[in-house]
Amino acid sequence: MADIRIGDTVAVDDRMQRGYAYEIVAAPGGDFQPGFEPAFTPAEMLAMGVFEGKYINDCRAEFPAQWYDGAKLADAPDPGLNYFGVKSRQPLSVWRDKGWIMGPDPRGWFQWYCRYYLGRRLGEIDDRQIKRWRAFRRHAAQVRANCDPGDWTCRPRQRQGLLQWSHDPFI
Repeated sequence: MADIRIGDTVAVDDRMQRGYAYEIVAAPGGDFQPGFEPAFTPAEMLAMGVFEGKYINDCRAEFPAQWYDGAKLADAPDPGLNYFGVKSRQPLSVWRDKGWIMGPDPRGWFQWYCRYYLGRRLGEIDDRQIKRWRAFRRHAAQVRANCDPGDWTCRPRQRQGLLQWSHDPFI
């Protein structure tokens, strides 16, 4: 995909979604809601290793090509591709059952974040997803309380989860 600009329309056609389109209404990578300060861009997250290399692999036409430069991707889930080398995901069926899939983002929070990062804004859905992001930082408090500083082997699943929610896992 070429450079994204305010006013562009992004058409989606992948394995999970066809015929959906959204408009870019905010500057890509900016104009975030106050208090929403992700630690990493989607490209940084993909390069570090998230979701066992199996997440938005079939979405290359939707997202900037540079997001995939150096991304750790796989045809099948591979926990070894995750930054902390641990299994870190549940099936989408679990996400659906728990009500974590909302709005036009059938892959969940990270897909929402990628689209939000590009400049899509959806009001109430954005508010709910940002609220979920804020709530996830409780895991950082647990890591701080239970791990020695600099011991990245302590609580690797929680650290991987923090990374996958764009929180700093290196606390």
